[in-house]
Amino acid sequence: MENKEMKRKNRIAQWAFDTRPILGRFHLWLEDVDVEWLRGDHHSELNDVISFVDLGIERLLIMGMAVTALGTKLFGRYGEGAGLDEKELNVVKKDADAISAYALSESLWYLTRSIPENHAIMVCLGEGLMSKAGETMEMGANPLLGFGRIYARPNVAKFLDARVQRMINDTNYQWNDFQRELKNTGITIWGAAIDTLENTSRFAKGAKTGPMTVLHLFDQPMAISNQYEGYLGNLILPKEVIESAEKESLLIDFFTPREKVFHAIRLAYPDIKKENIHVWTLQGKGREPRIGGLWKEWQDLGVHLVDDDWTMPSGEKAFTESGTYAPTYLIGTWEDEQKEKHLFLTDGYAASAEAFQAASLYPSLDLDASLSIFSSKFKLPSDREPKIMHLDPDADDFSDGLCKIFGESLSEETIQGYRNDILQAKNAGIPLGKRTLTADDFMPEKHWDTMALTGYMLPEPYTGAPGVEQISNNTYQVTVRLSTPKGDRRTTFKLRLLKSLEESRLVFKPLLNRFFSGENYQERAVKISDSGRIRNELQTLCSVALEYFGTTGVRLFFDRIPNEVIPPESQIILREVLEWYKINHPMWFDWLELN
Repeated sequence: MENKEMKRKNRIAQWAFDTRPILGRFHLWLEDVDVEWLRGDHHSELNDVISFVDLGIERLLIMGMAVTALGTKLFGRYGEGAGLDEKELNVVKKDADAISAYALSESLWYLTRSIPENHAIMVCLGEGLMSKAGETMEMGANPLLGFGRIYARPNVAKFLDARVQRMINDTNYQWNDFQRELKNTGITIWGAAIDTLENTSRFAKGAKTGPMTVLHLFDQPMAISNQYEGYLGNLILPKEVIESAEKESLLIDFFTPREKVFHAIRLAYPDIKKENIHVWTLQGKGREPRIGGLWKEWQDLGVHLVDDDWTMPSGEKAFTESGTYAPTYLIGTWEDEQKEKHLFLTDGYAASAEAFQAASLYPSLDLDASLSIFSSKFKLPSDREPKIMHLDPDADDFSDGLCKIFGESLSEETIQGYRNDILQAKNAGIPLGKRTLTADDFMPEKHWDTMALTGYMLPEPYTGAPGVEQISNNTYQVTVRLSTPKGDRRTTFKLRLLKSLEESRLVFKPLLNRFFSGENYQERAVKISDSGRIRNELQTLCSVALEYFGTTGVRLFFDRIPNEVIPPESQIILREVLEWYKINHPMWFDWLELN
């Protein structure tokens, strides 16, 4: 008994030591930590590392996800959007996104003080530019951690920031030039795909399950050269299904008729009943033009198309209005109490960050993921729309080719909208020339490694992971999952707030949001760190309104800030705050220009 208690104390002490930068930043005390292995062998809970980073960094990343989940659940206005009209609900969503993006960004900044001096974390894909309410545009851009955000030691960060901005703005400086400079200077970049708050609408409305924060880290940057957010068609199956099909010379990818996919499933699992094949896709009337044909194909085969009434093996109900990432962890087979085999798979489409994150789980979960580039419009079915993204937007016959795919004449405005979609993907380096894609197509090196981290704000129904739970007056339990090709484990922390709830709210709240809420920026103690914090928050809150110049300059265009992200009354305060900082602290804010 004493030996077990001593191991627990040693485990807490080691985790507290390794993660002290993040615990200190957010004024938290680590009361307890427990590690549950879901897959893989371990020899020592204090020494085993299952990712490409060292153990200290691995623990910092896990703690960063825990802190993000905790802070968002406590201070992200959870459930305050229930019953509100669309405009008011939108404000709650933005506030939740801002808290989660800020908490994770701060965690990444503090943890990268500990990475090797020639290393950096670079955000390559982020979730937030597109609307999140169904498929409408009333939301505008959301707070996000997006392309080009660098977390590293100061000298490395400045060097990389300059190269990233050149890659964005200089047509003569391409991805290959960027990669060549990295190799010549000996800098190692770990690329990241981030969704700081998956299922924002469910979070804002107070749903009991689903919201989480997701970070995928890779041992190399993704071959993406600009901010990009779009849609990807995705069919994800157990690898066993694909291998069985290959033996019969049967090609299975996103464009394969679902009758043949069903045949491949029967090749892999001959005894499975069709009603025990559970296909998860996004649902909703707005999605019918795009994937309604897929729904019908599966339904005609007699399989089960998952709906919100279905109870999963975890005992929780599924939901299909959002959340395309988490179902990936349930893909595979299991037996029920009657010893009947069941299969779960996902189909349809997802936003680009979520789709890539799900696809990049294939080495860890023995899956196969086939992707296809979609446009941002919802006019054509999934078997026709990808043809649009293969058109040359600069060709003289682009309009004719687009109209041919539609089978009708289109307005010049519609044609230009699709041209812009293709140009955005092309300028970001998205591979448009292939019929289908895999996660490998986004990685510059042939071999790559990955770690997938998920912090649960609320219970996750596909695997049964718990959400944030209050266990005493100021102590909370938080769970984070880490999946890699080497193993899979859940870490559960008990974290105690060292400050009162209201004081902790300020710790987790972005500085600019505090000013928007009425805090007096002229009377508080100003620190040089305010400069970096405000730069970071501008990049998070309104990246669409920023232009970069020189080595470190940022120009903010107020007329480009979406009112849905920062309301007009808050924009007035924002200008006053930034002008005050520039007048009173010109050296610290010489990087900022206001337009």
